[in-house]
Amino acid sequence: MKRRSKRLREALKGIDLTKAYSPREAIEILKAVPGVKFDQTMELCLRLGVDPKKPDQQVRSTVSLPHGTGKKAVIVVFAKGDKEREAKEAGADFVGSEELADKIMEGWTDFTCVVATPDMMRIVGKLGKVLGPRGLMPSPKAGTVTQDVATAVREIKAGKIEFRVDKSGNIHTLFGKMSFSMDQLIDNFMAMMEAITKTRPSSVKGAFVKSVCISSTMGPGLKIEHQIGQTG
Repeated sequence: MKRRSKRLREALKGIDLTKAYSPREAIEILKAVPGVKFDQTMELCLRLGVDPKKPDQQVRSTVSLPHGTGKKAVIVVFAKGDKEREAKEAGADFVGSEELADKIMEGWTDFTCVVATPDMMRIVGKLGKVLGPRGLMPSPKAGTVTQDVATAVREIKAGKIEFRVDKSGNIHTLFGKMSFSMDQLIDNFMAMMEAITKTRPSSVKGAFVKSVCISSTMGPGLKIEHQIGQTG
């Protein structure tokens, strides 16, 4: 087990890690933890009552956070012709086709999102082993395989992010930065929770959201009271 730093051990004094806090209480605690030299990311983890091995219990969708993520989105778009022009005009950072695929195959991964027109998936599909493990493979369900690349780029730049369940039935995502105001973080947290609970598969029986935890990059994980999406 990784040893906790002196800073974190001091911060944990007086914090009950077994208690379930309201989102506001938990954020206040995390903001009070002695700071570090960078703007920490506020993170959300949910344990879901799904079996990811079942195709009908996959959870994957997107949400547009009201106040964005606080992180710069670096977008790669696979497109040609008019769609290439539209993507560039919308603010895409890198646009191309085969040459971009070759660059990624050679190890380049300095981007946060990939968008592609449907006809480009024959090229992007070959990058599955690189993009898949990083959660960057575009998909129609996430709105990243689309003819409307301009809208996709603008939405991502404005704070639209994807979330998906992992093989253990958990969702790990972010909902802002420590520098955000309390109201901004609460708005983003509630938007994320609402979006996730709306993805509840019809085949899930009993509790959908089993536990909720929030943390900062260098802070403790705190349990959160949760009432949404609990019944079948």
